[in-house]
Amino acid sequence: MELNKILLLNLNKHFVQIRKGGLKVIIKKLRSFIYLLLQIPFYLMSIPLVFIIRLIKPWYLVRWHEIESGAMGYFTATTELYCCEKDAGINTPTQRFVDIFCLRKNVCNKQLEKMWRRVLIILPRWLLIPLFRVNRFCNMFTSGGNDHEIGYNTKRDQDVHNLIDKFPVHIGFTDEEELKGKEILNKFGVPENAKFICLNVRDSGYLSRRHEDHEYMGRLNAHNFRNADINKYILAAEELARRGYYVFRMGIKVFEPLKLSNPKIIDYANSEMRSAFMDIYLGAKCFFCISTRAGFDGIPFIFRRPIVSLCVPLVLIFTSSTKYLSIVKHHKYKKNQKELTISEIFSSSVATSFYTNGFDQNGVELWENSPEEIRDLAIEMDDRLNGNWNETKEDILLQEKFWSIFEENTKKLDPKIILNSAMSKIPNHGKIKARFGAKFLKENQNWIT
Repeated sequence: MELNKILLLNLNKHFVQIRKGGLKVIIKKLRSFIYLLLQIPFYLMSIPLVFIIRLIKPWYLVRWHEIESGAMGYFTATTELYCCEKDAGINTPTQRFVDIFCLRKNVCNKQLEKMWRRVLIILPRWLLIPLFRVNRFCNMFTSGGNDHEIGYNTKRDQDVHNLIDKFPVHIGFTDEEELKGKEILNKFGVPENAKFICLNVRDSGYLSRRHEDHEYMGRLNAHNFRNADINKYILAAEELARRGYYVFRMGIKVFEPLKLSNPKIIDYANSEMRSAFMDIYLGAKCFFCISTRAGFDGIPFIFRRPIVSLCVPLVLIFTSSTKYLSIVKHHKYKKNQKELTISEIFSSSVATSFYTNGFDQNGVELWENSPEEIRDLAIEMDDRLNGNWNETKEDILLQEKFWSIFEENTKKLDPKIILNSAMSKIPNHGKIKARFGAKFLKENQNWIT
């Protein structure tokens, strides 16, 4: 009876979708049905194959995993950290083994896919997914099948073992790609050997134009608290251009163009020369990246480029390397506009809030950093990288005070609310090597409590 009820509910759901979407939805569902029929032989072939793989496990372990290739952050950082952990002997079998992968249906960047295929064994989905599912089905009757699943690395895209500084980059450009990248930079007016900065300011333009489904858009809007106003970054871009850098405003289908006439500040996001290849090339070759902690910063992250981060939520600031410098948005109570201290941000749960309603429920609103704060942070990173940063005793004391409070509060957090419960017993940060904006700390000393 229950099974009939479930079947009827599913049928009704399909009919509702067809009524709303019409012919377009019918064609999509027919394609899915045909694909399912074509998959049957591969499921049948997977049965003896799974039996053989399990049989040889004592001598040679075959493992598999579906790479999260649909989102840039995971496709970059999570995959690179898997490679680093493998080099470090973390989460790897003690016996001989081989790891094989497949990608999600929607790959966010084809150039990145091409580069990962050079270093990882990536099979077609139609071949690996049946194997994966048949193995899980066998788990209902016999144990040991979980050994064949790679699973995630220790903390997905969080470098909790400080591995980024310990191992070299695992992917790179061919000679032909290097030449192509330099030629396109030249077309943008960037001279050979000139340094450039990537400016990655998140807005909902790409996601909202990519997805027309209103229900899905509702879920996307849940992350609006991470968005920022590109105009607040103009002062920083102009200062960097004055210092001799070229600045590339990154993004895909952004809402607002960058309204500047400075030839050194390039609105790459709205350029006809924007491409999947150049997204990766620019992120890999930039002198440093300024980012609002969005997917693109995974590229400079895996290529070991310095990152200036304006991050929300607070718990996700980059900490694992001296290459990282951060500040956060101002958190204020809606009732009286009083700014929350670091400890209050943690105690109100918004330090780990990954959804806009988490701030609303706690009566907290976010105020973007001022253009001057953003500019000062960019100057600090530039001075640090060029050996021109003079750190005072006050700076050192403020850094120590901030990170002491930060570490104390992160240790108190319920780990289950950080990212996902599967990693609930794992700290969100390893050894903290990063720095927080020095001028921000000086000007907001009442905040560091």
